[in-house]
Amino acid sequence: MELFLPESGLVIWMLIGFLIVFFILAKVGWPMIMGAVEQRNAHISESLLAAEEANNALAGIEQKRQETMAAAQAEQIKIMKESQDLKTQLIEEAKIQARKEAEKIVTDARLKIEKEQAEAMAQIKNEVIALSVDIAEKLLQRELSDKQSQTDYIEQLLKNNTTRIEA
Repeated sequence: MELFLPESGLVIWMLIGFLIVFFILAKVGWPMIMGAVEQRNAHISESLLAAEEANNALAGIEQKRQETMAAAQAEQIKIMKESQDLKTQLIEEAKIQARKEAEKIVTDARLKIEKEQAEAMAQIKNEVIALSVDIAEKLLQRELSDKQSQTDYIEQLLKNNTTRIEA
């Protein structure tokens, strides 16, 4: 058992050595260790504050992004409505223009038909006049004594001229 129990002189020297090491560590080592721990603690606190500020900034950016998205969607809806209104307006203008063109075409066609009708009527009148003059001339050239032979002759001339007109 003596091996486990140190002598009293050794214990004193061990105690003195321990006190010297403890004193040196207390004066020099402990403040350095505590300074490093406090410095590390301050660094961690600063990092936490910076992280919190970054989170706040990120939340602000997210809010701005959402506001920007809402504004962009509102602008998109506005542009879509304006383009729809413009489309409707252009379609209406095209319909109005088409109606005007159709009316102009119909009016021009009516005028052309009336003109051609008038020309045809003038041509028919001229032919009737020419036919009448021709019949009168032939009647005067041929003196017929009775009315029946004059009527027969006129009918024959009309038939001949009618066939000529139809051809």
